[in-house]
Amino acid sequence: MSLEKPDFKEVLRQTIWAKGLEPEQMARVEADTVEQFVPKGGFICRKGEMVDAWIGIIDGLAKINNLSPEGKSVTFTGIASGSWFGEGTLLKQEARKYDVVALRDSRIARMPAKTFMWLLDNSLPFTRFLLMQLNERLGQFIGMVEFDRLLDVDTRVARCLAALFNSHLYPGTDTLLQISQEEIGYLSGASRQRANQALQVLEKEGLLKVDYGGIQILDLDGLRRFRA
Repeated sequence: MSLEKPDFKEVLRQTIWAKGLEPEQMARVEADTVEQFVPKGGFICRKGEMVDAWIGIIDGLAKINNLSPEGKSVTFTGIASGSWFGEGTLLKQEARKYDVVALRDSRIARMPAKTFMWLLDNSLPFTRFLLMQLNERLGQFIGMVEFDRLLDVDTRVARCLAALFNSHLYPGTDTLLQISQEEIGYLSGASRQRANQALQVLEKEGLLKVDYGGIQILDLDGLRRFRA
């Protein structure tokens, strides 16, 4: 079996926003967008920096988080393969208000801000994609506020896993999630041990199966509805 990584330009062509571009628009995207490798634990971007690119996860997993004044880490959401983020900050032309940290070795795409704005001005399908993206992201963060304030850990883990199956924000997600219990803990705000306990509860409910190296989702609607 070949372990060769997918060609960077081919991956760009397969993104959901790229499929609506004209050939000359895609050619500019391919010419301007660069690939970067970020190791596990590395910063994809940092709070306070001026935003100079729209960022995509070609292959990997990351978290958007912040540190409170007391030094407590607060995770807002995960970003899986196929995801693009940072469009809101680009549109507002302001400093970034969060850190993005790789939870595993990740391949990152960076589209320069100038190219992003050019697409926004010249591609109606791209503009429509961004409207959907911003709307889906808003709904996601409203849900995250509910998770943090109202839900117990078992339910938070269930909703955290279900949230990775948004076809617009995370188009590359498969029912076999290649995600570790440690990573689930980071994304749901729980320890690895507590995340493991929650997975056992969800497995007993028939919603998922914990396999070696990943989580097999058996009932996605059930995860979305689950309450302990």
